This record gives sequence, structure tokens and C-alpha cells, in this order.
Amino acid sequence: MVAFGKKLKDRQIQEWQGYYINYKLMKKRVRQYAQQIQLGTQDRRHVLKDFSRMLDNQIEKIVLFLLEQQGILASRISKLGEQHDALLQEPEIHKMSELREAYREVGQDLLKLLFFVEMNAIGLRKILKKFDKRFGYRFTDYYVKTRANHPYSQLQQVFKHVGIGAVVGALSRNLHELQNRQGSYLSIYDQPTLPLQDPVIDSIKAAVDRLTNSTNFLNFLGQHALIMQEELPTPTEEHVDDERYHFMSLILNLANTFLYMVNTYIIVPTADDYSMSLGAAPTVCGIVIGAMAVAQVFSSVYFSAWSNRSYFRPLVFSSITLFLGNILYALAYDARSLWILLIGRVFCGLGSARAVNRRYISDCVPLKIRMQASAAFVSASALGMACGPALAGILQTDFKIYKLTFNQNTLPGWVMGVAWLIYLIWLWITFKEPSHEPVENEDHVNNHQPNDEVNNALEQGLKQPLLITSDDKGDEEADQDYDDSEEASEESRLPATSIRSAYRLLTPSVKVQLLIYFMLKYVMEILLSESSVITTYYFNWSTSRVALFLACLGLTVLPVNIVVGSYISNMFEDRQILLVSEIMVCIGVLLSFHLIIPYSVPQYICSGLLLFVSAEVLEGVNLSLLSRVMSSRLSRGTYNGGLLSTEAGTIARVIADATITLAGYLGESNLLNVTLLPSLFISIASILATCYTYNSLY
Repeated sequence: MVAFGKKLKDRQIQEWQGYYINYKLMKKRVRQYAQQIQLGTQDRRHVLKDFSRMLDNQIEKIVLFLLEQQGILASRISKLGEQHDALLQEPEIHKMSELREAYREVGQDLLKLLFFVEMNAIGLRKILKKFDKRFGYRFTDYYVKTRANHPYSQLQQVFKHVGIGAVVGALSRNLHELQNRQGSYLSIYDQPTLPLQDPVIDSIKAAVDRLTNSTNFLNFLGQHALIMQEELPTPTEEHVDDERYHFMSLILNLANTFLYMVNTYIIVPTADDYSMSLGAAPTVCGIVIGAMAVAQVFSSVYFSAWSNRSYFRPLVFSSITLFLGNILYALAYDARSLWILLIGRVFCGLGSARAVNRRYISDCVPLKIRMQASAAFVSASALGMACGPALAGILQTDFKIYKLTFNQNTLPGWVMGVAWLIYLIWLWITFKEPSHEPVENEDHVNNHQPNDEVNNALEQGLKQPLLITSDDKGDEEADQDYDDSEEASEESRLPATSIRSAYRLLTPSVKVQLLIYFMLKYVMEILLSESSVITTYYFNWSTSRVALFLACLGLTVLPVNIVVGSYISNMFEDRQILLVSEIMVCIGVLLSFHLIIPYSVPQYICSGLLLFVSAEVLEGVNLSLLSRVMSSRLSRGTYNGGLLSTEAGTIARVIADATITLAGYLGESNLLNVTLLPSLFISIASILATCYTYNSLY
């Protein structure tokens, strides 16, 4: 596998060679700094100042060249505009065709310029990471924050790319007018929703969409799904993705996600009543709800491994297992057996195919719509979380057919059993299994693109973000030989082969973020799973009221993510939002305690809403950060980043549900405070870990 330094050298546009970031020189300078500090000939303050000055010079060189090239492109478009005006007076078909091709040539040159920006941005990010890793600083955060927010920022010239937008607009308008509209005099400004059918403009728009440093709602939701993308895809990756992609198969994966979340939360409002009807204590609902999560700890691993070979067969197995699990859950009432009830929930957990859903989006959805698919994955999960309790609130009836009872306890099982059976039939008819043939290696591809190498690289390589992509620890390991070696071992880029090897790839900051994820899942599970017991004991709520309360909590997920993704994340740093959200979760836990004054409905609802919303904000920002800093070796393979986060969250849910059941032995009057104590300790520990990790390194 080729290191980034060699990639940068090989993919440079030769006539622009002197304007690229001098990655090799800066890498040598980092090594010299380390030696000087070790020998005591240089202090850290001087190193930081000198390195900052060097970065400023490199960025200034890049930006001034970028502005110069934008001016050249603008001049060419201006001259073509004069020819265009002349043709409008005396139209000639062959000259209009030549003019269209001339505009497209400008578009191709603009793609080259965008590729130039992208390669330099990656080089800048990598050298910043290398500096942080070598000296233990969070210098990257300081440098980007101070330079990007300055009114005369040169980084903003790249991030905002206003000049590039103007060039794209001029190209789009003129190509639109040159198309054969058969008498139409409307421009792109009169019909903004009308797409311009030109591959050059499509490629430029895709590149510009990726070359941005501002967060929006779609990107925020996509990162929330923790479906990571590899950096610098091979030139054939998009073509392979297009061949493997099947729209209806994606819809089936999203439907699986939605139904599974409905299946998880549909029993929460009635789990305590069901336990009591079988002769158990109401707090046994913790074990009933948690049995699904226990099985999911194991199912996530084998489904992740299975998805290396197939997507269709795991989804079929998932549907059958969930169908059987729900039928067993419903039959437990007439059988008067708590064990059948628990076995049914275990079967439901064994059918958790969320790892397959994530892998399908990561491996089979084209890059150009992968973020939208990731956002749809999160939205489907949120919608399922809200629909589950709402559906339970509707199923308030009681009747018998032969010897089978249909009531609020059993109907969730029957309804979900029928839903999974219908889904299985739909899956069997419409799912298209993508090919699992290995993609040709990069060297082989490069041998087959002597003429179109630059254009292919432009169209494919520009689909990654700048400084906000996931950390490429594989490239770090490839570049960590500071003796000018430009080659690294193949092993340093291979995916993790076990949980243990995946754990070794986690940096301290990633471990802290997994701890945060564990904490918020634990706190949310305590709130949701014990809600029926707590509200019945203190307020004598009916099942319908509990279901309405839980549904309202679930419906806050998407609005909260819209606000955070579209506004708050553009105003504050992610780590600031992270810390404030942790503090708000802790406050929500504190307000939930029943201490001296009588426990009231407003106290429960307000504290629960504050806790849940803060945890949702925290989850989104935490997973967004996690998707950026987790090793790229965890973006593929069985033991990927999505699996690790899923396991951390699932284990938290298991422990939370077990805590509820164990606390039940102390009596329902003590249940609330006893279950909140671990939540308080874990939330305080995560706040301290966050402060230590992100503040002590400056």
C-alpha cells in the first residue's frame, strides 16, 4: 500500500507541482522538531510558533495560486460569453456545438482545480495529525479554529469557495442556454429545480458539495449513523458502487431498521403488566426488555461477519427469527410461562440485523448519495422509536380467538409477527443481492487509465470532505516511518480481525467518546425501561398515558437533530456542545431524584424531557466526532466502528435493564433513586474524562 506522500506525488498535476503543499518537507520538519525537543535545543513554544508560520506560508501559497487560477477561468468564460452573444445574433449549429465543448473544457479545468484543493487539504490535515500525534498536542483544533474564524482567513477562501461557486454558476447558465430548448427562453434562474443534464456540471456540483467545512442537518444525521467512508477512493469505486446499488434493496434495509426499532420499544409500556400477569414482580420488566439487548450483543458480531459474504441471507434469517420471537412472546401469556416470554425476546435480539443495514449502506450505496442514505437510516431508527410506544398505546383491547388471547400484552407480539412475515415476503420478492466480487487493486486500475487518469481521479477523489473526515489511522501508520520511507506494510491498512485488534486501534479520545456513548445509552435505557413502573407507582398512569409520553419523547429526536445539525453546530465547536450536553444530562439526572418534596408529574416530565433531549444531542455530536477520529481500518470488515459503537450501547442497555430488575428487590419505593445513582456516577465520570482528554492536551 502506497503512503500519502507518494500518492500526493503521483497524483499531482505536473504543471502545478510547485504550488502543492510540501508534505515531505513538513514531515521532515516535524521529525527535526522532535529531535530538537528531545535534545533540549528547542522549546515547545518556539516549535509551535515556527510550525504555525510554516503552515501559514504553505496555505498562502495554495490560496494565492487558487485565486490566480480562478481568475484565468473567469477570463476564459468571459471570452466565451462574447462568442455566445455573437451566436445569439446569428445562430449556427456547428459553432454552438463547438462553444458547448469549450465550456465543458473549462469545466474539466475547474475539476482539476477542485482536485488540487482537495489534495492539499488532505495533506494539511495529515501533517496536523502527525504533529499532534508526535507531540501530544491538540494543535489541529487550535490552528483551524484561529485561522478559519479570522476575518482575513485564507482557510476560509478554501472552505467557502465563493469564487468557485461563481464559476460554476456561469458554466451552468451558459450550458443551459446552449441546450436545444426548442423555443424556450427560460434560464436556470427561472427554473431552479430543473436539473441541467450535463455530466461535467454534475461532477463539479458533487465535488463542491463535498468541499465544505460547514455542518448541515443531512451531514449531521449521516454521521449520527456512524457509517464511515474511506478516504481517497480508487477510481473505480463509484462505478462498482453503481453496479451494486439497488434502490428497493436500500428501502428494504431501511424498513428492517424501522421495524426493529418498533419491535424494541413496542413492549416498553406494557412490559411490567405482562410480567405481573405471569406472576413476576413488575420490575422484572427490566429483564424482559433487556433480554433482547443481551442477544443483540452476540447477534451484532455474527451478522457483521455474515455481511462479508451476503446481505440477503442475513436479512432473511433476521426476519424469520424476529417472526418466531414475536410469536413466542405473544404465546407466553396463554402458556403462563415467563421463560417462553424471555425466550421470545432473546429470539428477537438474535434477529438484530442493524450491522447488516449499516454495512449495506457503507458498501453498496454510491458515494454521491451515501450521506442521504445514512441520514435516512437515522431517521428510520428515530421514527421506529416513536412509533413503537405509540402503537402499544393504540392496541388497548381484549378478546379471544379459540384459545389465543389478544390483549394489550400479547397484541404487540402478534402485530409485529405479522409485520415481519409481510416484510419477509416483500424481501424475498424484491431484494437484489449485490455482487461480492473483489475490486481490482489500485495498481491494476492505474495501468488501465493512462489518458483519463486525471479526470477519473477528479470525479472520484473529490467526494470526500476536507478537514472533517474520519481520522485515517491507517495512513498515519503508513506515514509513521520518519526516515523518508514512502512505503508502508499492507498489514497497516487491513481491517481489524478481532475485537481485541479493533480495541488496539482506539485512541484515548475515541475511548472517551465510547464511554460517553455507553453513558448516554445507559441513562436513556433507565428512563425508558422503568417509565411504566415509575409512572404507575407515583402517578397511577394507564398504559395509554405511558405510551403517549414515550412516543412524545421519541418524536423529539428529529427536531432536536435539525436544530443541532443546522444551527448549533455551526455556532459552536463540537467539543463545546459535547461537554454542555453531558452537563445537561447530569442535571437531568439530578432533577429526576425523589428526595424531600412529593414527586410530581411536572417534575418527572420536565426532568425526563431534559435528560432525553440532552442525551439525543449528546449522541448526535458524539457519533459525529467519533466518525471523524476513528481509524479508517475500522471503516470496513467485520469488526468495524459501527459494530464497536453498537456493542458499547447494547452492553449499556443490558446493564441498565439488569439494574432495574436488581433494584426491584429493594422495593418500588426505592427503585427510582437506586437506578438513578449509577446514572449520576457514570455521567460525572464521563464529564471528568472529557475535560481531562480535551483540555489537558493543550
